[in-house]
Amino acid sequence: MKTILPKLIPVFLTIFLISSCMNSKKLEVEVFETSANGNKLTQLSEFPETDSIVKISILPDEEFQTITGFGGSFTEASAYLLNQVSQENRDKILEAYFGESGARYSLTRTHMNSSDFSLGNYSYAPVEGDFELEHFSIEEDLDDIIPMIKDAQAISKDGFKIISSPWTAPPWMKDNNDWRGGKLLPEYYETWALFFSKYLDAYGAEEIDIWGFTVENEPLGNDSNWESMHYSPEEMTEFVKNHLWPKLQENGHQVKILGFDQNRDEQLKIWVDVMFGDEKARDYFDGTAVHWYASTVEYFPEALQYAYNKAPGKHLINTEACIDAQVPRWNDDAWYWSKDATDWGWDWAPEEQKHLHPKYVPVFRYARDIIGCLNNGVDGWVDWNMVLDRQGGPNWAKNWCVAPVIVDPEQDEVYITPLYYALAHFSRYIRPGAVRIGFDNSADNLMVTAARNTDGSIAVIVFNPEEETKGIQLNLNEKSVEFVISGKAIQSILIKTL
Repeated sequence: MKTILPKLIPVFLTIFLISSCMNSKKLEVEVFETSANGNKLTQLSEFPETDSIVKISILPDEEFQTITGFGGSFTEASAYLLNQVSQENRDKILEAYFGESGARYSLTRTHMNSSDFSLGNYSYAPVEGDFELEHFSIEEDLDDIIPMIKDAQAISKDGFKIISSPWTAPPWMKDNNDWRGGKLLPEYYETWALFFSKYLDAYGAEEIDIWGFTVENEPLGNDSNWESMHYSPEEMTEFVKNHLWPKLQENGHQVKILGFDQNRDEQLKIWVDVMFGDEKARDYFDGTAVHWYASTVEYFPEALQYAYNKAPGKHLINTEACIDAQVPRWNDDAWYWSKDATDWGWDWAPEEQKHLHPKYVPVFRYARDIIGCLNNGVDGWVDWNMVLDRQGGPNWAKNWCVAPVIVDPEQDEVYITPLYYALAHFSRYIRPGAVRIGFDNSADNLMVTAARNTDGSIAVIVFNPEEETKGIQLNLNEKSVEFVISGKAIQSILIKTL
């Protein structure tokens, strides 16, 4: 044995060097999957064999927008329901959204005054003719929205940003003296601007900082079905330029101002032309807010690119999306992966718009839309209600919707739907400050996006809407790794070290 050992050492060394060289070419990744077959942000380490291979190459030198965040909304409906369940379930839900073990939401939204997802109509300025807002009070929020935000703040390690949006001024400030529809009377422009400033002061006193405002939720209206107030793009621009921005500056408030805040169709182009075509206003608007309701299938890449290029360096944030006009399916994961689900426009959309509102899988809507938005300049994506009940409320207007988390307060039960996991694939792994980077994707039937986080890790999100599993070869800096994505699945692939 002593005579042959020296002869074997060079052989072992050669094998070791070859092995080391091979390992240096392998990309080390963590793969997490949510799928129709039952995976729920499940970390995968073993994969089935597959004949087809899709090549995805990450291009880290191609840099695009900086990510602001992902999350959902603090509505009165959600906060009210959290007050109805046990402390154990309240903690479970908030941990799922904001905790280190959960989705780690980083960008959120709430409503100023009431919205359709309130228990009734209310305003922080209830006294008619109160030009100086001496009776301004956020008392309506003290029992529900504010405690929910504070509990979320206590759980969130990295914190989160809050965007606040009014659905309407109080009726006494409007030309129709109604919660629904109508316009802000010119004599109240200054008072309404003061309202935003007072709101910041009041929430600040509760140790809640507001990161940004949208000037008005859905300024084109909602057919006067619930709280709303109409602006033309010229009217909103005039209000921001001559009233809102000066008032906030006068009172020492540094806060983002986002214009539009409605559907990202052709109207988006019209609005950004006006907002950023005005020499003064273009400096006062920090970006544009959009919603997805013109279609929950089509994400309007041309309109998004137009808005992105019209205001380079400004924010482009999707501030609201939900699966609406549906009574939520309770403890029925299959429904959320079902192509028979319909969106809000299925019944009423005019014939020429029917193609924008087809029957389409709820989970697919979220995955497709968020990836499509990110790849076309959007830097933040916010869902609507975080929590609703089995009816899809409470909602005074009976405008029922679906939320990622559904509760049954009477039975004190919680259902975390597949929609939650779809959102968490983005919010958990693409963190604020990440930069979206380029990629090459060899398959037309897979959607991909990628971002480099501030810690140097890279998150790649892959969506496979097909029934069949697909092999993936992921390439980065001359390294590669192969794995498999299930049929009807979303994956987050985390590359921790290069």
